[in-house]
Amino acid sequence: MKSKMVKSYASLAFITVLLLSVVVGCSSPSQSETVQESSQRPIIVQGPMPIEAEEFAQRLENVKKEKSGTFEFYIGTVNDYPVIVAKTGKGMENTAAATAVAIERYNPIAIINQGTSGGHDPNLNVFDIVLGKRTVNIGSLKSADKDENQGIDPTEWKPMDLMASEGSAGEDPNAEKIRYYQGGKDLLAAANAVKDKYTKGKIVEGTIGSADVWNNEVDRIKWFHNKYGTSVEEMEGASAAQISEAYDVAFLGIRILSNNKVNGGKYNPNTAAANQEYVYEVVKEYISTLPSE
Repeated sequence: MKSKMVKSYASLAFITVLLLSVVVGCSSPSQSETVQESSQRPIIVQGPMPIEAEEFAQRLENVKKEKSGTFEFYIGTVNDYPVIVAKTGKGMENTAAATAVAIERYNPIAIINQGTSGGHDPNLNVFDIVLGKRTVNIGSLKSADKDENQGIDPTEWKPMDLMASEGSAGEDPNAEKIRYYQGGKDLLAAANAVKDKYTKGKIVEGTIGSADVWNNEVDRIKWFHNKYGTSVEEMEGASAAQISEAYDVAFLGIRILSNNKVNGGKYNPNTAAANQEYVYEVVKEYISTLPSE
């Protein structure tokens, strides 16, 4: 009888230890242990697709890969400073979620959202790069009030600032304005400081437009260019800028033209790698301006 009781207590102790180990394993800290090893807050470089993220990730040293949901984070260093490449996936929702996860998990000092884009400015050509002095959501729109059979006219659509009102943005006249997210001053300065290192096109400051819409109508593109001042369009930057602003994290969009329908510029996939080469120089320059440990 005694031996059976000893075996029962031993079994119970083993199960208790096993359960505790599972609980401890599931209660990992919200921030990556890799990043916590350094007191320096990392720089996050975002890219939507593999072609827009993995070229930069290959330049990192001491790389460790982590995943949260569908988002992949390549954690490493550039010039001994922590840098994380985030492969966010395409679209505004993916990017907003990936940005929030990255901020909560890694506590970055700055976020650069980069990748390819379609041109809105007829003066810009394939391989030219736009530094996002401003980033804007061009998919947040309110249509005109029309009854049945009165037709559709997108040129009458108004901007809708979702951050302007805690009530219904659709009913608040104060929300009928364009909200621009300003590029971080120090990030923008670093990007301008290394412009001469890029030789495949020109680099300009401009306005990056974002939406879960792919515009192929030239007149529609011109409408955005004239009304919003857009230089290019893509599908991620404004959502990352919005979340970065909510957390008070410095942000900059850097987008290369992979095509420009306005002036006939044909799509070139090599632009994605060219942009990452330039962004790498921007990151190194920005690191050089940060205080050392």
